[in-house]
Amino acid sequence: MREVWITDACAITAAGDSLEATWQKVISGTTAIGEIDRFPTQAYRSTVAATIRGLEAVGPGSLVSTILDRLLGQLNGAPTDALVIAATTKAGIDNLEKMRRGLAFDPGDILPSSIGEKVAAKLGLRGGVMTIGAACASSTIAVAQGAAMISSGSVESVLICCADAMTEFLFSGFSALQALSGVACKPFDKDRSGLSPGEGGAFLLLMSSTRARQKGHMPLCIVKGFGIADDAFHVTAPDPKGLGLLRAASNAIALAGIEKGDIAGISAHGTGTIQNDLMELTAFHTLFDGDCPPLYSVKGCIGHTFGAAGGIEVALGTKTLLEQTIPPTVGFVNPERGAEGLVGSKPVSMAGDYLLTTNSGFGGINAAIILKRPGSY
Repeated sequence: MREVWITDACAITAAGDSLEATWQKVISGTTAIGEIDRFPTQAYRSTVAATIRGLEAVGPGSLVSTILDRLLGQLNGAPTDALVIAATTKAGIDNLEKMRRGLAFDPGDILPSSIGEKVAAKLGLRGGVMTIGAACASSTIAVAQGAAMISSGSVESVLICCADAMTEFLFSGFSALQALSGVACKPFDKDRSGLSPGEGGAFLLLMSSTRARQKGHMPLCIVKGFGIADDAFHVTAPDPKGLGLLRAASNAIALAGIEKGDIAGISAHGTGTIQNDLMELTAFHTLFDGDCPPLYSVKGCIGHTFGAAGGIEVALGTKTLLEQTIPPTVGFVNPERGAEGLVGSKPVSMAGDYLLTTNSGFGGINAAIILKRPGSY
């Protein structure tokens, strides 16, 4: 099994137009969630979300296309033989809204496959395109898939591209599910009442260590392990015992060849919904036999970015490891039972080389990635 390096990472969120800007906002402990001005909200259960300032569709294209164009301007290039793995929940679903309103729209943007195809075409990449749609674990699974293909020798490099936009279609759906918080979400807080939608995207360039060295690239992080599992409990609700997440994380740790005690921190899914946060706390306490490392969620700052969440959180995870800092969980004030001493409202130092990052989604999907801080090369 070959070593898999993340050699480049960029992100755009409501908190900032770059990975560094987003990280600084997350570390500051302030939120990018605010009042929506993109569409009327009086018919819905909430009026807040994390939207990217100034984000507008160009011509008949979708908001996702604009996000991708901004990300393309930040990427430091990719090998021409790189495989593109795209991840999203609804791609350019805002074009369906345009169609229903009699506005100009691009039907090609609606298809999830359009994301990877556009990125490959604009970068001149010839390694093929793959698209993963696995609810809110989509881009986490994309990272796992890319790492598996590189480590097995199937490919030398993979460009992960993930993006989702905050549309009225998505907002109304979560409102109908009664999953929206009326205020900025409060992950792992006893007074939480739901999630806050967000939008954004990320690019992650994965390379075999051999190819990276040949190209003169250094690792931001190393993907050491990954795991995917489905709890098959409910269409939208997680298994209260967290058995799917427990299996995914356990498999990731086993594949990484490390001990549970080597994990220095956890980047949790942490949506702020009643059921998800309890499920995660249960799973992590079970996994670590009651000796759980510090954990955090970035969604109180950047909102829930749906299919892009995992990719953005892996990108931020590289900063967590390199800076040796556990970010604060924005909105966290009154600890839920089991969160005491694990989740914090201020950044804290970490001491260790391994980060566990996890995401869960509708249909019982759970995915986990083990990231390692690079040593000397």
